[in-house]
Amino acid sequence: MDISPLVQSLKGKLIVSVQAYPGEPLRHPETMAQMARACELGGAAAIRCQGLSDIAAIKGRVEIPVIGLWKEGHEGVYITPTLRHAVACVNAGADVVAIDATDRPRPDGRTFEQTVAELRAQCDTLVMADCMTIEDIRRGVACGCDLVSTTLSHNKAAIDTTMDEGPDIALLQQATSEFPGLPIVCEGHVHTPADGAAAIAAGAWAVVVGTGITHPTSLTKWFKAAIEG
Repeated sequence: MDISPLVQSLKGKLIVSVQAYPGEPLRHPETMAQMARACELGGAAAIRCQGLSDIAAIKGRVEIPVIGLWKEGHEGVYITPTLRHAVACVNAGADVVAIDATDRPRPDGRTFEQTVAELRAQCDTLVMADCMTIEDIRRGVACGCDLVSTTLSHNKAAIDTTMDEGPDIALLQQATSEFPGLPIVCEGHVHTPADGAAAIAAGAWAVVVGTGITHPTSLTKWFKAAIEG
């Protein structure tokens, strides 16, 4: 597997996920772009973001790579669910497109493998496989994805957890043991610096942090629970 210079630049580094959820006060492309720039100034090596407007706004604000995705729906395959969504992310400015790598049915009837192959045939882009299980990770590696991540392993959003619920180190260790030297990324429930350090120690190529940096509502709830509990 050839590792691109962009992916090489992320080794041992922090990627920050800058996303706001529907109905939240921060859900605006300019706000997300400002937050992304603040994370860049703090040392983030790349930004992961959702939605065409956010991708375009953030790409215009930061100099580091942008990992783009397009969420549609809340059940099944909702992270860049079709080829059309993936191509749109590239056109919006994403350097890397994140795609659900599970074998669940997709709205356009394509498999993950078909989506990746057709995307690469149409666009010059890197692909990040968002995985739930070791089988998904194997699928992402077999497709030659540039990055393979544990994004979906908890099967629930980080905002629905407590600070004590950490990343899926067991899956990460299994993947890095099976695929030594490949870009296996730890994402999901990395809530503290200690969580991030543990992921790197377990062999992660890079670590994605979202809620623990860019979701003040969750951070406030965690502090409130600790102080008032």
